[in-house]
Amino acid sequence: MASSPRTPNTGLSALLDQARWSRGQLAMAVNRIGNEIGLSLRYDQSAVSHWLSGTMPRAQVRPVILEAFARRLERPVAYDEAGLTRPDAEDDGGSTVEELLDIGRADMDPSRRGVLAAGVYSAVLAVPMFPELAGRPAHAATGRTTRIGEAEVATVRTMTEKIADILDELGGGHARPMAAAFLVNTVAPYLQAAGTERVRKGMLAAASDLVYLTGWMAMYERQHGLGQRYYTKALKLAGAAEDHVTYCRTLRGMSLQASNLGHGTKALQLADAAAEASPKAGPRLRAFLAGQQAHAASMTGDRHTAFARLRETESALSKADSRREAIGGYDTSAYQFHVSHVLYELKDLTGSIRAMEECLKLQPRQERQGRAHSHGLLAQRQFELGHLDAACATWHRFLDDYVQLSTARGDEHVDIMRRRIRPHASARSVKPLMERAREVARSKSGPRQTW
Repeated sequence: MASSPRTPNTGLSALLDQARWSRGQLAMAVNRIGNEIGLSLRYDQSAVSHWLSGTMPRAQVRPVILEAFARRLERPVAYDEAGLTRPDAEDDGGSTVEELLDIGRADMDPSRRGVLAAGVYSAVLAVPMFPELAGRPAHAATGRTTRIGEAEVATVRTMTEKIADILDELGGGHARPMAAAFLVNTVAPYLQAAGTERVRKGMLAAASDLVYLTGWMAMYERQHGLGQRYYTKALKLAGAAEDHVTYCRTLRGMSLQASNLGHGTKALQLADAAAEASPKAGPRLRAFLAGQQAHAASMTGDRHTAFARLRETESALSKADSRREAIGGYDTSAYQFHVSHVLYELKDLTGSIRAMEECLKLQPRQERQGRAHSHGLLAQRQFELGHLDAACATWHRFLDDYVQLSTARGDEHVDIMRRRIRPHASARSVKPLMERAREVARSKSGPRQTW
């Protein structure tokens, strides 16, 4: 008996026309976005032809196809519009707390973490505005009689600060599983418990801070789809708590994520939205937001706005008190980090290096992860300027911290270092660096480096 013919995918064909893409161009876009989330894809125009004829792409590839069209068309694209079956759809009717439980349980389980990590970052995600979220419940009524008070809110705040300290000292690879476990085992039950209105909103705000931090860690570990999911949950919790500060801080984190991925326009939109949503921000928060606005503006080539935002950042910092928040804190070192980014985007490599050196001079000693990242960036820029010996010396300082960290971003710095110095293997300053890097790679349990 002959098999029935496939039904052509007219939705996908229509999107291809709207995008003004050839089949080969769609394949290349899918391969590129797949690479962002760790999928090694090798599609070509023949694969797209099969999809158009009715063959259903693999489940893990379908969201990648949607994201490719979304970025091209600059709008969200739904599964049914593209003629694709939604794989393992989330229950859109679930509460924010239930969704957090699902994500957190998977994040705690090493066997499921790979599935989470493969989530696709959306460059066109529609971000809910604060007025849409303010006061909305974060969970359905459970009928439970457990009550919480100020002590439980303080517990969540304290644990969040402790996890942030572990992140700074040991890296996100150690800190994030702890955050996910605490979310599932302690915070979610607190969010479903009874309490006074003041306590309930305090718990929502404290939980939002923790979820924001967990999303930041996922982003830092290059799991951008997962980080974005945590961020959107943090926005909802902050809205339910009517907490402007954490809402704005999370939007700023989302802007940083977009800038890390090279989406300058999206980064600027999110940074501006964060600033606009915080009319009563104190000077340190204002500096925190304006610094990211400066970086994002420089990515779009807007020199005037970038420098104006840097001046705002410096002015706001000069008015801030001496207390620096543990979560989302901002200080003079962070300001110099932003100056360095702005100058680099605007092609002032020498100025960028000077600002990064100043950033490192001012950086608190306990912030090992941030220091390693700054040294990694500084070495790359010194190398780019042609200062090989200086770059090698900075990479040695990077390795001083990296050996004590569990961090995917640190692994990325090592990979970049390896590629940069390999052609200069015979140079006097390179030989000891290569040997030390081999020793560090052997001592760590992370990805092995091939030299």
